[in-house]
Amino acid sequence: MKKIIGTLAIYASLAIVAVASFANVSELKAQTPAASPAAAPAAAPAQGACTDDAKAAWYADFTKYRTTNAKLAYEAGKNYLTACPQETGPIPDYLKKWTAQYDKDARRLKLADLFVNQKKYPEAMALAKQILAEDAENLSAQIYLGYGGYVVAVTTKNESGNAEAVVYAKKAIQAISSGKAPENWLPFKSKDDALGYLYYSLAYLERTSNPTDSLANAIKAAQFDSEIKKNSQTYVLIAQLYEAEYAKQSAEYEKNFKGKDESPESKLAVANINQLVDRIIDALARAVATAGTDANSQAQKAKWLERAKELYVFRNKSETGLDQFVASVMSKPLPPVPTPITTLPTAPAATATPTPGNDTSAAGSTMAPGAAAPPANKTTTTTTGASPAVTTTTKTTTVATTTPKAPVKPKTRNNHRRH
Repeated sequence: MKKIIGTLAIYASLAIVAVASFANVSELKAQTPAASPAAAPAAAPAQGACTDDAKAAWYADFTKYRTTNAKLAYEAGKNYLTACPQETGPIPDYLKKWTAQYDKDARRLKLADLFVNQKKYPEAMALAKQILAEDAENLSAQIYLGYGGYVVAVTTKNESGNAEAVVYAKKAIQAISSGKAPENWLPFKSKDDALGYLYYSLAYLERTSNPTDSLANAIKAAQFDSEIKKNSQTYVLIAQLYEAEYAKQSAEYEKNFKGKDESPESKLAVANINQLVDRIIDALARAVATAGTDANSQAQKAKWLERAKELYVFRNKSETGLDQFVASVMSKPLPPVPTPITTLPTAPAATATPTPGNDTSAAGSTMAPGAAAPPANKTTTTTTGASPAVTTTTKTTTVATTTPKAPVKPKTRNNHRRH
C-alpha cells in the first residue's frame, strides 16, 4: 500500500506569520498606564537624618505631590520611613499604607509594561508570580502566566514551562467564566479575545502531551469573537491534531486488518477514519479561507489547499464543489470532534456525496475495503505556534514527527459487496 500522511509538513505555517495582525502594539502602548511626569523635588534634608525638620520637609513634599505626582510623593514618603524606621503614629502609619499600595500598583503597571511594551516575557512572568504571592486571585497575573507561557514556548522554543502555564491558563479561564474581570483586558482587546487566546494557548501547550484536550481546546478557541477565530493557524492546528489521530487509527487499522478478509469491524474502522478525513478537509478549508493575501502566507496556503483537494477528491471522487466549500466554510459552524461510530447501519446508506465535516456511516464510507487509500503527502512534518497577540517578530518552532503508513485494507472476497 502507499504511504499516507506525510502530511503535517503542510502545517509548517502553524508559525508566527503576520504576527502584528492580532494586536496593534502602538495601541496597547497607549493603553498601558505610564508613570507620572517627573517634577523638580523640593529641597530635602540630608539623607538619613531623622529630625523634626527633616520629617516635616518630607511630609510636606508628600502632601504636595500626593495627588499630582505619585512618584515624587512616594519618594518623599520612603525617605521619611527609611530615615525613621521605628517611628510610630498617624503620619508614619499612613505613609506605610500609602507606599505599600504604591508598590503594589507599581508592580501591576510594570507587569503590563514588561509584557506589552518591552516584551520581556520571562521577567514579566517572574513579576506575575510575585504579584500572585501577595494576591493569589489576581486575574491579570494569572492571564499573563498562562498566555505568557505560550508566548515563551513559541518565541524562545523553550517548552519547559508548558505544564505550569497550562495550570495558570486554566485558572484564568475558570475565573473569567465565573464572571471575574481584570482592570483591563491587556494584552487582548476584549473578554472574548482573551478567552480565545487562552484556549488556544492551552491547545498549543498540550498539543503533544495531551492531544485529546488540545483538540477540544483548539475548537473551543474558535468559538469566541476573537482574533484567534480569524487566524488561519487556529485551523491548521486543528487539522494537524486530526492528522495525528488519523495516523494513529490508520496504524491500528493496518495492525488489526492487514491481510484479512473484510469484516464489520474493519468497516467500522474505515468509517471512523473517514470521519477524521472529513474533519481535516474542513479545517484546511478554513485555514485557506482565513489566510488572506499576505505574501508570507501564500506558499503555505497553497499547500493547505493542495492537501484539502487531495482528500476532497478521495472522499467525493471529484474536486467539483471544493471552491464553493472553501468560500462558504466560515459561515458554517466549526464541526465538533466526531463521535466514534460503534455499530454498522442496518441497511445501506444513500449514495449521496459525503460532505466534508459531516459524520459518515460505515456503509457510505469511500474508504471501504477495496477502495483507494487517501493520497499521501510528500512533504515533511513540522509543528509551530500561532501568532502571539503582542509579538512583532517572526519565529518558527519545529517538532519532527514520523510519517505513518496507510492502512492496508483487508482482502475482499468476490461475494462481498463493496460499499
